[in-house]
Amino acid sequence: MSVILRPATPDDLMAVGALHQRSRVAAYSAFLSPAALASPTPEGMGRYWVERLTWEGAEHRMTVAERDGRLVGFSYLGPDDEGDPATGLLNAIHVEPDERGRGTGRALMVDALAAMRSRGWTRAALWVLRQNAHARAFYERGGWSATGAEREDHIGPALVPQLRYARQV
Repeated sequence: MSVILRPATPDDLMAVGALHQRSRVAAYSAFLSPAALASPTPEGMGRYWVERLTWEGAEHRMTVAERDGRLVGFSYLGPDDEGDPATGLLNAIHVEPDERGRGTGRALMVDALAAMRSRGWTRAALWVLRQNAHARAFYERGGWSATGAEREDHIGPALVPQLRYARQV
């Protein structure tokens, strides 16, 4: 069965958090330590999403992907974090580890870009971990290019470099 996309509801957020944690562990375990990936717990990540949407829900959009009634992915987008009113920021795309390669991430990306167009944004940006070669290749196949901008952020106790990517919507 194909994947179904729909707007997230408050009832989805604890499951989104658990999925987010599983996705991070699967994607980052090749270059981050178990200690860095141990926190937050799946429940902690769910609480993070509940709180984040409480503050950002009016200007951000979360979409969930379901296959056979099971939550298998999500995307989250909102205004640009650098203040460009013509740019939307793709904050996240995460899929269940067993969903990789099944088109779920691609469906979420296409949907997110369409949502950005509907909001009047002409450019899209995102941040991706420099060491996450799989995600970088995924975005590059989707028409994204590195802009040359870099930053560092924490995942648990680890300070990780991130690259900014952008594309037209």
